[in-house]
Amino acid sequence: MELYIIRHAQSTNNISMIYNPEEREADPPLTELGLKQAQALGEYLKREPSPETWIDHPVQWKERGESWGITQLYCSPMQRTLQTCQPVAEALRLDPQVWIDLHEHGGIHHNSGDGRGEVGQPGLTRGAIEAAFPGYRLPAGVTEHGWYRAEQGMEDLATCQGRAIRVAEVLRHQADSHERIALVTHGMFINCLLKALLNMLPNDHLYFVHYNTAITRVDFYPDETIGLRFVNRVSHLPLELLS
Repeated sequence: MELYIIRHAQSTNNISMIYNPEEREADPPLTELGLKQAQALGEYLKREPSPETWIDHPVQWKERGESWGITQLYCSPMQRTLQTCQPVAEALRLDPQVWIDLHEHGGIHHNSGDGRGEVGQPGLTRGAIEAAFPGYRLPAGVTEHGWYRAEQGMEDLATCQGRAIRVAEVLRHQADSHERIALVTHGMFINCLLKALLNMLPNDHLYFVHYNTAITRVDFYPDETIGLRFVNRVSHLPLELLS
């Protein structure tokens, strides 16, 4: 099984958290730059072979024009990943599947401004997602009350790491399949997921950096070994779209 881990495109929080932290949103949308990044990502995954595809399957590429060959597309229920998935899903003709455990560390939270600190928010409702993102496949955990347990407030790092371990175990169970799975998720969660897959948790002394829409590939083999093929690849983006 081949796994492609993709960070979402640039969101408004990626800008505000650097320049105006007080403008941080609980569930931010993509910026104009982010929308362009997502479009470039979708076009690239449809049109261009990865170097590994060219090396491993040159006959398939030359004879049938097969590119990345992604068979399953998942994303978190956060707005920025839902938006990033849209052009990718259209390009690959896949119905994205929302996987709640792929959400970013911290969950949906916002500073109350009244002394309570970070307060949890429920996230987009099922109806809101269905209206804005038709064709997305939603799990039962996405309801008309949202999907995030607001009462837990801001998720701590240990809980995020636990989610990463759960996701890693689900993926390992598909090791002997021929699927090519893409996950559109978030920077800190990608860091935790890679550490879970590489048996590096807990580890706060190493961070796997990912730019917006960067791609990382991990191969799973039937003997339960894995191969880290590449990390943080952004060859689909011109310099002016990097962030």
